[in-house]
Amino acid sequence: MTLDEARGEIKRLSTELERHNRLYYVEGNSDISDSDYDIMFRSLELLEEEFPELASPNSPTRRVGGEPIEGFEQRKHFSRMLSIDDVFSEEELTDAYQRLQRLLNLNHVEVVIEPKIDGVAVALHYQRGELAFAVTRGDGVTGDDITENVRTIGNVPLRLPEEAPEWLEVRGEIFMANERFAILNQSREEEGLSTFKNPRNATAGTLKLLDSREVAKRPLEFMAHGMGRLDGVVVESILDFQQLISDFGIPVNSPIWVRDSLTGVLEVVRELGVKRRDLPYETDGAVIKVVSREQQLSLGETSRAPRWAAAFKYPPEQKETVIQDITIQVGRTGVLTPVAELDPILVSGTTVSRATLHNQDEIDRKDVRIGDAVLVEKAGEIIPAVVKVLPEKRGDGSRKYDIYEAVGGKCPSCGSEIIRIEGFVAWKCPNPDCPAKSANRIKQFVSRKALDVEGVGNIVAEKLIERGLIHEALDLFSVGVEELAQLNLGTEENPRVLGAKKAESIATALQRAKKASLNRWIYALGIPQVGESAARELSRIHENLSQLKQSEILEELKSLKTGERKEDNELLAPYGIAGEVGPTVARNVGLFFDSPEGERALERLGEIGINPASDNYAPISAIGEANGLNPIAGKTFVITGTLSSPRDQIKESIQVNGGKVSGSVSKNTDFLLAGEGGGAKRDKAESLGIKVIGEDDLKEMQASIDSAKP
Repeated sequence: MTLDEARGEIKRLSTELERHNRLYYVEGNSDISDSDYDIMFRSLELLEEEFPELASPNSPTRRVGGEPIEGFEQRKHFSRMLSIDDVFSEEELTDAYQRLQRLLNLNHVEVVIEPKIDGVAVALHYQRGELAFAVTRGDGVTGDDITENVRTIGNVPLRLPEEAPEWLEVRGEIFMANERFAILNQSREEEGLSTFKNPRNATAGTLKLLDSREVAKRPLEFMAHGMGRLDGVVVESILDFQQLISDFGIPVNSPIWVRDSLTGVLEVVRELGVKRRDLPYETDGAVIKVVSREQQLSLGETSRAPRWAAAFKYPPEQKETVIQDITIQVGRTGVLTPVAELDPILVSGTTVSRATLHNQDEIDRKDVRIGDAVLVEKAGEIIPAVVKVLPEKRGDGSRKYDIYEAVGGKCPSCGSEIIRIEGFVAWKCPNPDCPAKSANRIKQFVSRKALDVEGVGNIVAEKLIERGLIHEALDLFSVGVEELAQLNLGTEENPRVLGAKKAESIATALQRAKKASLNRWIYALGIPQVGESAARELSRIHENLSQLKQSEILEELKSLKTGERKEDNELLAPYGIAGEVGPTVARNVGLFFDSPEGERALERLGEIGINPASDNYAPISAIGEANGLNPIAGKTFVITGTLSSPRDQIKESIQVNGGKVSGSVSKNTDFLLAGEGGGAKRDKAESLGIKVIGEDDLKEMQASIDSAKP
């Protein structure tokens, strides 16, 4: 490929990837599979390596982060990045609105009301449509340059359309959505790591990391709510600015209300106070801002805040209750998690009767005791948490709690000696056959992202183990339909059987699971730190489970020294392995297969006759067109006319090799696969200059891929 050809291809891939990023992160939509996206991404990575002079700092490949930096540089804001004055009651809010009326000499001041996102304030600067740098608020005058970290945030556009202003500064918040925060904390808890107190702490801690590759692994998002420097465009109101940046694909804070009276403002603040519980992110208030830019400039600012804005702070919904007991949960990885059993209390719209205490360090730090009166809230409006103890209400009957003493040094599920690994805060059960660990592994095994065995929920999994019908997940394939139907989900005194209909449904799902793809099986096995994305990448570079166990690729990955890149390794470079799979994942996969648990799993799979195969095996597709080995990867095909094989079969053969099949011809189509007939699509393809191929051409492409596979 010549330099000019490479420049054109890099531009095409970058534009397409940014479009898909916007569809996925901003519009909540997608018209491309994960594997198709990965193929395009890896193709771009390899082209940039071959032509480094063409690599842009705003390439979509920067989403995965870069080499660690020594420290953050300081950068001055063009105009001060101010805070907003808080008001804490409707009386104070009334005073604030009436002050606007007096200063502007107007009875009706139009304002916008929007949620106050509890995140980390940042300013994004775009020059000539390219993200130039990103700066935290800092002291309002100077902040930290966190550009490399911000480039990893999926919903932040790295490039804007050609009509973007010469300079555009967008101010907003970086945050972590409640649900994704909960998943992150759960994952850290399972690994025995300390958890984050709330989404804002998690966000702030993440943005302080000096290794953007680690930042890329955290679920950060951005939402715009204000403007800074703007060259070449005049906007007359906040609403105009929001529409401008929204058209550029920059996510804007929502929902918003526009009102021009005090009564209207108070009504919205009350309405948002209820609705905020259903928002996907943590919010602690409502921001009220004057709409007109002319009026904003007229009102001016104080030394710390604009006069044209105010933030109404909702009181945190904390409720008092009593810890009746502290119990222990044993998770999938064996971590013992203490849980406060509470007098039930209504918090943020739901009844809370349990709250995690995370680990012994957390219990000691807060001095939590059984019998204590405590304040409870929902961290991120989703996870019940004990905020603090009320020592003034502590009675003589309160009792200190120590996990080790409470369980007598033994796992409450299996009786094994518990351990505490140096450097970790959690106590763990090391027994691979622990029933509680097995039950939690089964829950992952049958989950939708794994083998999708509908009908095997928490209760069924626990009762199957409790009744002695199974000891581990793979035993599910040995349970008969009649045994399932008679499974008692209740107690001996009050039996409740599963029933024949549900048993048949589970059996059918298990038969279907036997044919599940390799990536689903890898995820189902519950290998530490091997999530859904890592599982799919492992299945891309391995044909089946047997090959994964004996993988030379993973052995080479494990041998990488600190600082050594996969791209510089002669054996690994051709595979273009994604960031989700590195030395840690390789080591964990190896440890799993070498463990008694892993050996037993392989033996059982062999007995059942299962050797999961990859449905996305395309190791050379990572190279894509950079070396011409895969002419299908990253290409869009349209199929028309009558062909010798069923259309679904042909479609699948294209997708397996990294191609995409669309239903209509457009300028984005690369090939029209035409049989007999199909005149209209053929005519359109020819008018657009799209190459028309036949079945023999497609088979030739596929043959070239097969011959090039290692």
